[in-house]
Amino acid sequence: MEELARESICLLAKPGLQCGTPSLSSLSAIFIMLKSALGAGLLNFPWAFNKAGGTQVAIIMEMCSLVFLISGLVLLGYATSISSQSTYQGVVKDVCGPAIGKLCVVCFIFNLFMISVAFLRVVEDQLEKLCNSLGINETHVMMSNHSEPWYIDQRFFLTVICVVVIFPLSFPKEISFQKYTSILGTLAACYLTVVIIIKYYIMEHSVVQKHEHSSSPSSWTSMFSVVPTICFGFQCHEACVTIYASMKNKSLSNWVMVSVISMLICLLIYTLTGIYGFLTFGEVVAADILMSYPGDDVVVIIARALFGVSIITIYPIVLLLGRSVLQEVWLDRKGRFLPLSKSYERFMRFILTVLWILVTLIIAMFVPDISEVISIIGGISAFFIFIFPGLCLICAMYCLVSWGMISILCGAFIFGQSTATAFMELLNKF
Repeated sequence: MEELARESICLLAKPGLQCGTPSLSSLSAIFIMLKSALGAGLLNFPWAFNKAGGTQVAIIMEMCSLVFLISGLVLLGYATSISSQSTYQGVVKDVCGPAIGKLCVVCFIFNLFMISVAFLRVVEDQLEKLCNSLGINETHVMMSNHSEPWYIDQRFFLTVICVVVIFPLSFPKEISFQKYTSILGTLAACYLTVVIIIKYYIMEHSVVQKHEHSSSPSSWTSMFSVVPTICFGFQCHEACVTIYASMKNKSLSNWVMVSVISMLICLLIYTLTGIYGFLTFGEVVAADILMSYPGDDVVVIIARALFGVSIITIYPIVLLLGRSVLQEVWLDRKGRFLPLSKSYERFMRFILTVLWILVTLIIAMFVPDISEVISIIGGISAFFIFIFPGLCLICAMYCLVSWGMISILCGAFIFGQSTATAFMELLNKF
């Protein structure tokens, strides 16, 4: 487990470079793919099952999406094998040309930025529920007979966490501490799934059955509302290029096996969470499934704490990836031949880190709920799952242009439909 954790942080912190272990085994690649995919999206799946119109429709959409998810991974593996690059944006630029490569860089940075917003939104939700569980908010409100003071607001706590914890962990060039916490996200995801299943069976029968369950989608567009959540939840395509480039066995058949196994494990965890969470709460399920459970439940409190700590430790990695791409773009504009002093690099790293945390924090504080953020991320993810792999296929193998065009059209539709819906719902709430 320690070796797997070290391989994982090397891949994330220094994409494209060899660090420590020169190659990955197939098993290590599968676990790192799982680590990249299993995250905050898990909390949103029961809500997405409700929006889709029930478990049957949601599972059908999952299975249809799985075909493109796996094919996208396979296409990216093939594109990496014929390219000299080992990062997603590098492969797209090498195979599709500099213009598409620049578009990929923009989408890559924006996607990582919105993922950071989603992470902070999840942490804020868990802080709010933890405060309610401990009775902090109610006690101060009863004593003051007014609204809760600013110093016990979850937004204040989130700001403190960003300043005291997240910034010190994000500022260094390398985040070696992650070797101790890289398994936490997967364990938290598995624990949450087990808790949701057990809670469905041990909760009082009347509590489970009193909620209404939709059996059919309200409209054809609601069927596709689950797709952004699927894209966000199964999203490991950005990291798969570096994973493939670092594998010992780079045969396409072995990569297909790694992609299929990792996606099927994700499918099992996400589907069980979505089904049992939706069956437990029905149409009243919250966008964050943990917000639907009683605040004083010890088992749920543990799940909430695990997820919160996991997200806090993963956020610096996402920031590091986004910051490294921004630094690369800046150096390209200035010219790589120019020497970069340590003081200038440190100053640039400080400014980018502060701005990244500050802007994502402000947005997370004013987003109504995580579902809005995930809808936007899911739309942008269509570029990495559908559009860019389709473009790589068209540029690399003209005999399969038809499948590449289908992939691009599906990605464009999902991006347009989900992003427009997310913005419209967000505007209506304001």
